[in-house]
Amino acid sequence: MLLLLAVCVLGVLLLHGAGRLCAVRREPARALPPFSGGLAPAEHPASRFHVRWYPVSLVFLAFDMEMLFMYPWVRVVGEMGTPAVVEMFLFLGILLAAVAYAWREGAFRWS
Repeated sequence: MLLLLAVCVLGVLLLHGAGRLCAVRREPARALPPFSGGLAPAEHPASRFHVRWYPVSLVFLAFDMEMLFMYPWVRVVGEMGTPAVVEMFLFLGILLAAVAYAWREGAFRWS
């Protein structure tokens, strides 16, 4: 048990030493012109996002999950027939109800 502990500690120390030896020394970032956007940045790149972006990102994730479920459905709909189409329209109806609820609650309002 002690031998295993010693090997683990030695491995961690060797990896830590190798990381320090191979570390790249970087200079602090200078104020450079924009890379490809063409406009000067208005704020610091590491600034926080406004809270209004979180509901939008959650709605995006909901529709992203919708597409994740629709791809395999396309492969199976020919074999299953009408029940698969009905199930997909029920699924899309639930998503549409969620979007209507988010709209009513003001998730898409920018002011």
